[in-house]
Amino acid sequence: MWKRAVAISMAFIGVVVGAGFASGQEALQYFVAFGNMGLWGVLLASALMIITGVAILQLGSYFQADEHTAVYDSISGPIVSRILDWGTLATLFSIGFVMFAGGGSTISQQFEGVPIWVGGAIMLVLVLLVGLLDVDKVSNVIGAITPFIIIFVVLATGYTIIVTDVDWSQANEFAVNNVESPLSNWWLAALNYTGLNVMCAVSMSIVIGGNILDNRAVGVGGLIGGFFYLLLLALLVVSLYMVAPEVYKQDLPVLTLINHVSPALGYFMTFIIYGMVFNTAIGMFYAMGKRLTRKKPKLFYPVYAGACVVGFILSFIGFKQLVSSVYPILGWIGLLMIAVMVITWITQRDKITSESDRRVRARTLVKRRLDPREHFTKKNERELRKLAAASNMETEEFVSTVADEIHEELEADDEIEYDREDPEPSVTFVEHTKPEVPKD
Repeated sequence: MWKRAVAISMAFIGVVVGAGFASGQEALQYFVAFGNMGLWGVLLASALMIITGVAILQLGSYFQADEHTAVYDSISGPIVSRILDWGTLATLFSIGFVMFAGGGSTISQQFEGVPIWVGGAIMLVLVLLVGLLDVDKVSNVIGAITPFIIIFVVLATGYTIIVTDVDWSQANEFAVNNVESPLSNWWLAALNYTGLNVMCAVSMSIVIGGNILDNRAVGVGGLIGGFFYLLLLALLVVSLYMVAPEVYKQDLPVLTLINHVSPALGYFMTFIIYGMVFNTAIGMFYAMGKRLTRKKPKLFYPVYAGACVVGFILSFIGFKQLVSSVYPILGWIGLLMIAVMVITWITQRDKITSESDRRVRARTLVKRRLDPREHFTKKNERELRKLAAASNMETEEFVSTVADEIHEELEADDEIEYDREDPEPSVTFVEHTKPEVPKD
């Protein structure tokens, strides 16, 4: 479970921590601009993000969703569901083309003389190529880049905090009077920022959670991801707060900060930030493509590619301007999303926990069924039937999903040999309709 949970946490952080975070623009506009009070905003935003992240991932797993409306339609009425759906689609597309702008700004700022469109064009090609992969491989790509992001953000910001001598009263005065924010006070900024991040992460997080049967692993992954989110955000905000006079006018203040530490490290960090921008871009457009083609999955890639091209064209508005104008609007929509997701998660905890227990037990029984070293009894068979009948999933889906996960585990275990000619070992308790619960 722990290995799966860590993988989920890395994918989750990769979706949540995007170009605005890596560049430092979000930290400046939503937290540093309010001086000392912005530090309280970090705690408020992090606590709310941890709760919401766990809720979204577990709801995705509970409903085994392959796109976000599968969850929205199940937890809210038709009007609210449609508002959330439209808001999510708007967010996916908006953040997607902001990422192209961020990619262009990253390369242009570090490599003088390189036009902004070059970085955006390279990003477009990468996003189009990775979009050809399935959701497992996309999640793996996102998760693989994330550890490097965490390491370099921690090192760069930690070093700045250690070596910088700052007068906090002067830092507070400068930040409040010079750093601009689209919000009027610190707690509104913290709420809006969390709403923005939720809107950025919700669709792909639902897909990530929906791809995992083990609801407990998903929940633990959300907690681990939330902890790293708190750590990264706190380090980023504090470090930029300390050197705000030097970086507040830059499109990518984090890159400026690192170049002050070491120009060579700055070049390396350019590609780390670029990778983070890519993480968010692929998450946004992939999730949007899945939603728009849910009834016609064969059209996924044409729709995905078309949206990417249009987004690339719109990205020429400019990164910093897009962050200050687009993000606050999306943040308010995100607060509605937070309310719906968290309230549903809290009120349905008993159902989610019970279903999680069923799936864990079913995994154990199916593994016993497949493993020749174990003795699978008729009593075990009856118990599997009960579990399948009680699940919120359709019986065939429940059985095949459990069996597929166990097959993958056993394939990876060289010490276990099983009948590879039996593609659906649990067929003995699969029926076209939910079976009646047998009476003991």
